[in-house]
Amino acid sequence: MEKDMELEPFSSQREMTQHTTPKRSKGGLITMPFIIANEAFEKVASYGLIPNMILYLMRDYSVGVAKGTNILFFWTAATNFTPILGAFISDSYLGRFLTIGLGSISSLLGMILLWLTAMIPNVRPPPCDITTQRCKTATTGQMTMLLSSFALMSIGAGGVRPCSIAFGADQLDNKSNPKNERVLESFFGWYYASAAISVLIALTAIVYIQDHLGWKVGFGVPAILMFLSAFLFFFASPFYVKQNPSKSLLTGFIQVPVVAYKNRKLAFPPRDSDGWYHHRRDSKFIAPTTKLRFLNKACIIRNPEQDISSDGSASNPWSLCTIEQVEALKALLKVIPLWSTGIMISINISQSTFQLLQASSMDRHISSSFQIPAGSFGMFTIISLAVWVILYDRVILPLASKMKGKPVRLGAKLRMGIGLFLSCMAMVVSATVENIRRRRAIREGYLNNAHAVLDMSAMWLVPQHCLNGLAEAFNAIGQTEFYYSEFPKSMSSIAAALFGLGMAVANLLASAIVSTVDKLTSRGGKESWVSNNINKGHYDNYYWLLAIMSSVNLLYFLLCSWAYGPCVERVMRVSDEGNGFKEEELSNVGTTVKEEA
Repeated sequence: MEKDMELEPFSSQREMTQHTTPKRSKGGLITMPFIIANEAFEKVASYGLIPNMILYLMRDYSVGVAKGTNILFFWTAATNFTPILGAFISDSYLGRFLTIGLGSISSLLGMILLWLTAMIPNVRPPPCDITTQRCKTATTGQMTMLLSSFALMSIGAGGVRPCSIAFGADQLDNKSNPKNERVLESFFGWYYASAAISVLIALTAIVYIQDHLGWKVGFGVPAILMFLSAFLFFFASPFYVKQNPSKSLLTGFIQVPVVAYKNRKLAFPPRDSDGWYHHRRDSKFIAPTTKLRFLNKACIIRNPEQDISSDGSASNPWSLCTIEQVEALKALLKVIPLWSTGIMISINISQSTFQLLQASSMDRHISSSFQIPAGSFGMFTIISLAVWVILYDRVILPLASKMKGKPVRLGAKLRMGIGLFLSCMAMVVSATVENIRRRRAIREGYLNNAHAVLDMSAMWLVPQHCLNGLAEAFNAIGQTEFYYSEFPKSMSSIAAALFGLGMAVANLLASAIVSTVDKLTSRGGKESWVSNNINKGHYDNYYWLLAIMSSVNLLYFLLCSWAYGPCVERVMRVSDEGNGFKEEELSNVGTTVKEEA
């Protein structure tokens, strides 16, 4: 019933506008189930493989904890980085339909290849010798096949994830529809709701299947879901609106420093002069800001007859840029320090491997007949994030606004800082719980038995997952809102890509941290902090290290936040007015005016 009520504005509006606007032959609501299903099935399939993968690597490929964790970090980093590359290829060369289609095929091939590693005994190492406790390591060919499956899935994610929501918006975006924004808003709501549900299903149902039915079925189900994802997407191909690729923002970013360097010997024009800087015809700006002033030379017009074509555009984009291009790059460079502060929280949230090993060694029963799969504890992170977002938006803010008699909201930077603090607390709680768990394991005589299950409830792990969820709710959403508010509308795709890029960098740094800790703490024949035997290792010390790094990062954030200044990016517009001139500071959310005589 609720779903029907949400979809009603779409159908009713379509009926209302059929008489006044030309009916589009393609796109519309008929394409939505196929696009959302494509993204949803891809998420269920790919996210369902991650939680238990460390167990597959350790048990079937005889890979140690440190090496296996690094493999997963690199895989996740590639999965987070390829969408940025996919967005560039889509915008500049292939278009969204072809990029999503090729990405779906690549993901399907990767999952089939992974499923084959479980089905064919010869493509993975033989089981360990029970009598000698010796295990053969995987051959180069066996590891190549496994890593190839990871690579194909990362390439597939790079094609599907950055383009899916934009491709869906292309089907519904109808400027002649007076309720166009409401239609798009509803689509975005359903899109993100389906994404959240998909991740929850992946962390519960797929993980449960792997735990109880084995890897053959556990890897086969995601492959079947990915096949459905690709099939449904291509099945609706005749109904799609397919936009042609256009110029990418990334190209524009590269052009600015190149042109600025070419024009490095040019003198700056007088500040109150007009006509020296190139801008779009519909632009509100006739002069760039004074910050990062050396980049302004990229939009200085040297010879109007040679530099400007008849339609007002630059004759050679690699010799002259617009003010908008220059200001877009400045906005990006300005947020980089604050963006870098979010890397640490992504490092903390990516520690799922160690949390999985902790959960595996604890009592996960919630009744005599049912126990939570070790890989499903990540759902508490998702649940706490979703619950907080709903409470914050629907209860806390309206109540606070009613009490104060005016609209109340927490600033984007404040929420980012709160998220960093909560992430630090999550690592403190993780270290404390692991210390208690390890001491109990030793007390119960399990020091040399890494597979023993302690008489300690795994629900002790829930608080750290909840803190991670709250940290992500504050910081990730705050980051995204911060980028969208500071960037021009033309940089919306960059705003979305920055967060993914931060996660990719975080995965690479997390891998470096694990490798360094393993190398330094195992010197002299000592047991590594991140030992294969969780009871002999010191995962608690590893968590304390992350807590210390998080606290330092919080101080770094405060410094960057202070240096950044107010959250509203202002761009100056200069115009002649009487005997003097007027400076208007234009921003994305409002305009203030300052007059000078």
